[in-house]
Amino acid sequence: MNRPGFNERLKRALTGDRSAPLVFLGNFEVEEQWARGESGLPRVTSRVNTAVVNRMDEFALLLGAADDHVVLKTEPDPAYLRYLTDLGVELPTVHVIGEQDPGNTVTEDALADGRLLGVLADLGAAGALMLPHGVSGAEEELSEKTGLALAAPPAALCKSVNSKVYSRRVADALGLRQPRGWACSTLAEFAAAVDAATEILAAGAVVLVKEAFGVSGKGISTIESPDRLRRLHRMVVSRAERAGTDRVAFVIEERVAKRVDLNYQFTVSREREVHIDFVKEALTRNGVHMGHRFPPDLSPAQVDEIHTTARLLGEQLSADGYAGVVGVDAMLDPSGGVYPVIEINARNNMSTYQVRLQEQLMRDGQFALARHYPLTLHEPLAYQTAARLLDDVLLTSPGGAGLVINNFATVNAGRGAEGPFPGRLYGMLIGDSPEELTALDTAVTDVLAAGLGRESGDR
Repeated sequence: MNRPGFNERLKRALTGDRSAPLVFLGNFEVEEQWARGESGLPRVTSRVNTAVVNRMDEFALLLGAADDHVVLKTEPDPAYLRYLTDLGVELPTVHVIGEQDPGNTVTEDALADGRLLGVLADLGAAGALMLPHGVSGAEEELSEKTGLALAAPPAALCKSVNSKVYSRRVADALGLRQPRGWACSTLAEFAAAVDAATEILAAGAVVLVKEAFGVSGKGISTIESPDRLRRLHRMVVSRAERAGTDRVAFVIEERVAKRVDLNYQFTVSREREVHIDFVKEALTRNGVHMGHRFPPDLSPAQVDEIHTTARLLGEQLSADGYAGVVGVDAMLDPSGGVYPVIEINARNNMSTYQVRLQEQLMRDGQFALARHYPLTLHEPLAYQTAARLLDDVLLTSPGGAGLVINNFATVNAGRGAEGPFPGRLYGMLIGDSPEELTALDTAVTDVLAAGLGRESGDR
């Protein structure tokens, strides 16, 4: 008997029915919604980067089976869809926004599209349920407007369990190993944490100050001196006083030495079952997610510690009312010891969108590297053109070796009125050894650089 795939397991966990039709929404960086009204740190973003992130919505294609649906900001490139189906990847029905705004998430665009609201209402009346990347007030509004019920907990609960303050306090309560640190919900707690962190800074440590809802390297300050920490403290207090509140949401913790970052995922069902989906090596640069490598090189004892932690966290999240996908960031220290929880992300994660490709395209014993290739383009790039460039390295059949493109919408998302523009090509490399993955990665980088200019494909 075949084991149920991720799509079926997810449906059973959230609806009790493995065949329940779902409507997927790729509202990436939902943390930006959760962070509204919260205390924060100075951060820089750009219109172009926002546009590219919002086109990560196309990843949601890879979650749905043939009886499911997905809402996207624009029509996918037809040649790209043929590429996926030729590989045997089953795809959901696609519903496209009538007129998308690059600065909006897919949910915000859907709320402004009367025709699409009617389509979603019909799907809801027929029994479909909506499953976003993460649930904020915008997704609840879309549910209310369409009658399309959420197959996920309410926004307030999702926000609560995604706070870094929650992660820190749950790990403390469970006695899990963490870097030395403090969770802060009030100005008084923040002041006490600053005093404690100042002492370890004076002893030569480095500390990290993290917003509760920072994502993709945003909302984190690296502090190396007591003076800088005191300046940041004054800024936080000043902002809180102007807002008339003593409530804040930060974690301060010591930066510890690490050998490797890890990411693992489990799914919590409404019946309080915890299913461990995978463990992967997470590739990061300056706190920004760059990709995944899997399977990771872990000892049985390290895997057992992660699995034990996943079950403990799943039980706590379930007790707090949460059901759905949970991704956890973890680390190994230089001696191989495990920090089993650095941060809980009770929502879809980048690695979530790789699971069905793993199931359908990888055979036992193979290795994979998921990453993105930065591009600098002077004109829009069609999928067929990209496929011709990459013809020698594209995966052509399940169980083979090569590159699987798992998001093409981000390639042209940064296009402006004129001049060169940035894009990202997301892909998953599959090979029979880590060395083959390295060779494939180099080949893809070189092909993109040669075909699109030296600025493209840089690692």
